[in-house]
Amino acid sequence: MTVPPRLRRALVRMRRDIAFIAAGMTLHLIPLLLHFWVVVLALGTAFDPDPDTPVVLAFTLPLLFVAGWGLTEPQRWRFRALCGVELPRLRFREVKRQFGYNLLIGPLLVVLELLLLALLLAAVAAALVLVWVWLIPWQWRRDHGGYAVPAGYLTAAGLLALAAVPPLAGGLVRLEILVGRAVLGVSRSDELARRVEDLTESRAGAVDAADAERRRIERDLHDGAQQRLVSLALNLGLAKATLTDLPPEAQQVIDAAHREAKDAIEELNNLVRGLHPAVLDELGLDAALSGLAARAPLPVRLRVDLPADLPQRTAPAVEAVAYFVVSEALTNIAKHAREATRAEVTVTRLGEILRVVIADDGMGGADPSGGSGLKGLAQRVRSVDGTFRMSSPVGGPTMMSVELPCPM
Repeated sequence: MTVPPRLRRALVRMRRDIAFIAAGMTLHLIPLLLHFWVVVLALGTAFDPDPDTPVVLAFTLPLLFVAGWGLTEPQRWRFRALCGVELPRLRFREVKRQFGYNLLIGPLLVVLELLLLALLLAAVAAALVLVWVWLIPWQWRRDHGGYAVPAGYLTAAGLLALAAVPPLAGGLVRLEILVGRAVLGVSRSDELARRVEDLTESRAGAVDAADAERRRIERDLHDGAQQRLVSLALNLGLAKATLTDLPPEAQQVIDAAHREAKDAIEELNNLVRGLHPAVLDELGLDAALSGLAARAPLPVRLRVDLPADLPQRTAPAVEAVAYFVVSEALTNIAKHAREATRAEVTVTRLGEILRVVIADDGMGGADPSGGSGLKGLAQRVRSVDGTFRMSSPVGGPTMMSVELPCPM
């Protein structure tokens, strides 16, 4: 006979729930029996002191500790294997939650589990009363009449109890899952902390990937397009120097093309340096910033104080952000700082913080919320968990302060 799919699913679910409850009863009975044994020992000591009782109690208390901590992993297996609920692996410092579940909540749940399993056994026994009666010899049944009606009532009650077992078992399983997740699961604060860690790691990976992509673009431009432009400029310069018998119009075209090629090379050099200069990887932040200060269109006083006894160099992503901040700040000073005659850049390493301060003597009035350039700087700084502050009152001076974390 084919079992209907709905009934088959209900039977599978009921079998799973009963197995989950039976496994939980086994695990929850252990601390309950230990509690009972401790109470018996304590009462025995109170009413009939025995010199051996403290020794037995001293051996029993460690068993409570082992049960409170060691039963967590079997509970995790029970939830995962029988209900598909994944509980996190708790660390030892979270032993209070494990003790609370195994030593306090477990003995309370085992009462409900025992009641449900007792109801199941009683329901099965009652539902089979008529079968047992049928198995009794006919002679005995004939001599002892009057049993049919009570047997029928018991069978009907057993069937009703059997019908009530699946929803009761399902409710108890849902209750245990709810309690297990609340006590042994991830708390709201832990979940938020782990989420922050995951987001921090993913953001750090994105920053590293973007930095690696900028380095690749810099290498491609330097080794590809830049070399081609240099070759083009050399050929045009050679043509300009050797082809002196060409008409003036042709010489003017060659001369203009030569100037355009040199301008393109200069712009490409600036673009490459803005992406990720090679000197930053080879010689470090001090040398890269010195190059920026030397190329700036206004006098720049640079001071870089990086202790020589650091265990390791600043992370490449942090150095890239510091270089980008100084480069963009000097560019903005040259373009937008009114009446600025000089700038000052100070880079210091204080423990796990790299502090970059850029100041100018212009007329001030810079507003970080008014343009995309300063917003982009702030976003770039925040991408590595840095802080960006700016002070630019009307009349000057303007000061930009950036602090970048440099974990040891």
